[in-house]
Amino acid sequence: MHRLEWAKFSTETAGFRGYDGAEATSRRSAAPMSDAPPLTDQQVLERIKNHQLIESIEHMSPAYLEGIKRILTVSADTELISAPAYYNPARAAPSLNPFGSALAIIQDELGHAHIAYRLMRDLGVDIDALIYDRDPAKFKYPYAFDVPLTTWVELVMANAFYDRAGFVLLSDVFGSSTFGPWKRALVKVDKEETFHLRHGENWMRKLSQTTEGRREIQRAIDWMFLLTVEWFGLPDDKKRHTEQLGFGFKGKSNDELRQIWMSTAVPLCESLNYSVPAHFDQATERYVLDVPFPLAFDAENKRWLIDEGEITWDAVLGRWKARGPMNQQYVDTIQRGHKELKSLLAAA
Repeated sequence: MHRLEWAKFSTETAGFRGYDGAEATSRRSAAPMSDAPPLTDQQVLERIKNHQLIESIEHMSPAYLEGIKRILTVSADTELISAPAYYNPARAAPSLNPFGSALAIIQDELGHAHIAYRLMRDLGVDIDALIYDRDPAKFKYPYAFDVPLTTWVELVMANAFYDRAGFVLLSDVFGSSTFGPWKRALVKVDKEETFHLRHGENWMRKLSQTTEGRREIQRAIDWMFLLTVEWFGLPDDKKRHTEQLGFGFKGKSNDELRQIWMSTAVPLCESLNYSVPAHFDQATERYVLDVPFPLAFDAENKRWLIDEGEITWDAVLGRWKARGPMNQQYVDTIQRGHKELKSLLAAA
């Protein structure tokens, strides 16, 4: 997709028109606003205890509302930014058919982003401002997407690792979420994310048939594996937003989700005789890392600074907040067409 095509994409999706599934979900969840005072946290928890889903803003306390908007923003931003991140290496596809498969994955990701943003609109969020006027550094998605994917092999590994992480996270939300509209929408998302990670697995097997393919895959694993371990956020003892579990936005903690991801990612790599910096510890019945963690990361050279030893999570948070080398470019790709259209309308 060239620059003009991306601009067209940005302007055409400014209002997020034409995605029937999300529109239908939104219509089902819409409810007339009332002047009644907001519910208390205890009232919300009582509703959840009675196995009643939260269907609209009238069923939420202020804390629930802010919490669900926060997790929806992370999900939507992650899906949205994956489009330019995946398109760059998709252009290096070995033939037309895999290029078409990569574009289908990008289309899915944009649809997933649309669902989350559309739900936030029903919760009172100005999503046009959120997407098109927000500073790039304020977008909330995993740092891994700020490191450029430049080859077909890196896209394959992103499908195998990053989309696996997305599948683990959203499967947990689908199974546990107390927010009814999102839970229903994730039926579609869950199936599509399965296709994405299977695409990565199948191409890993194809590329592993040549010496050069194996070398490139191992090189990608060396920097992408630990970035995906980071994907799940702070360790449980440093987690800041406890309402995600308390209100049932998700069912498992960050460390539990990290373990689930490693329980399939590590065996996948080992089954193809690749080296990963983790193994299953029989004594603790957990996957453990074989390197100090967390570590400093050289984004320009895609290299973990293992020799410098373990760093603090505060240092990792600093890297996350500063964003990485592709943040500005990817967000500009999303926002450019909308801003150009506004300028043309203002000058008319």
